[in-house]
Amino acid sequence: MAREIVMDTETTGFEPHLGHRLVEIACLEIDDFLPTGRHFHVYIDPERDMPPDAERVHGLSSAFLRGKPKFAHPEVSQAFLDFVGDAPLIAHNATFDRAFINHELGVCGLQMVEEPRWIDTLALARKRFPGMANSLDALCKRFKISLSEREKHGALIDARLLAAVYLELKGGRERSLELTTQAQDTAAYAVANPSTYGARPRPLASRSTEAEREIHAAFIRDVLKNEELWVRFGL
Repeated sequence: MAREIVMDTETTGFEPHLGHRLVEIACLEIDDFLPTGRHFHVYIDPERDMPPDAERVHGLSSAFLRGKPKFAHPEVSQAFLDFVGDAPLIAHNATFDRAFINHELGVCGLQMVEEPRWIDTLALARKRFPGMANSLDALCKRFKISLSEREKHGALIDARLLAAVYLELKGGRERSLELTTQAQDTAAYAVANPSTYGARPRPLASRSTEAEREIHAAFIRDVLKNEELWVRFGL
């Protein structure tokens, strides 16, 4: 299983070296492209004012953030590092998030997250959809991912949306066709332990044509690439 972390941040601006700071971090854990339900989310006191333009984007005011833990506090910095561990970090326009995360970690004297660990969904989207709009909003609309809960930019909701987008960029709903080990084990058990119900006195006639069965067989052979279970069921 491949553990990955989908993340998003909100900030007071665009340039950490000009004094802009993180105000929110959200991380969602996925394992083998499936959400595990584990997440890390925190609001952060930036120790500075909130520019009006930034507040209009995410809705986080100086008054709301005052008294929240500072990034240097272990419940933010160390808790973040503990949660992500050595997993790859997935972000949309990852250069932006990486710059802020590493700037804050550097100020605290903590180890930064190396560039090779970052996966940029914006770069993935541009490769798949060259010349098209590839913002998070645009990708959600393209993949028919609901934006109904999103009134303003927020790290937690954006991380959830990004997780759905990342799944689509990595194969999307086609992954549901893959036979997992658990599914194979369940099917094998069904074969080894047939139902106690007797055979139908009058078996149902096949409702598929010979041509349809040939197409199905080709799909199993060329796409699923695992004929064993299907053959055992006579499909």
